[in-house]
Amino acid sequence: METRTRTAWPWISTAARLGLAAVWLIAGGLKVGDLAASGRAVNAYQLFPYEVAKVIGAVQPFLEIALGLLLLAGLAVRLSAGLSAALLLIFIAGIVSAWARGLQIDCGCFSTGGELGAGADPAYGWDIARDAGFLLLAGLLLWRPRTRFSIDGILMGDGQ
Repeated sequence: METRTRTAWPWISTAARLGLAAVWLIAGGLKVGDLAASGRAVNAYQLFPYEVAKVIGAVQPFLEIALGLLLLAGLAVRLSAGLSAALLLIFIAGIVSAWARGLQIDCGCFSTGGELGAGADPAYGWDIARDAGFLLLAGLLLWRPRTRFSIDGILMGDGQ
């Protein structure tokens, strides 16, 4: 039984790594073409002055893509997972903050975000649950960063 578990973990971690890589690549890829909209989405949270929100909105897609590429390649998996977890906690805190203050915004996680139109309801509960699921993947990689088909594995001489 223990051998089965030991054999399964690298594959489970690989699935988590590739899943989290896909999340970051999709999220960043959807925003990178319109950095002004990304800045407006950050500004919709009303947490920073507009100029600061613009900078955050311009940097965020590139950070997400960089994390996605690192995870896809399996390079610095534990560090990438730690940064992913930190970023996801920030996103969850931002959504909770918007929800608590009664803002009517789209989180901008996989879109350009911003204020919702009349009659549209925010999906804060779903957004938080989704990000908590992604946080679980990051936590799994922090705990078990060894994965198959990774540069880390090649560098450490793991049999792939």
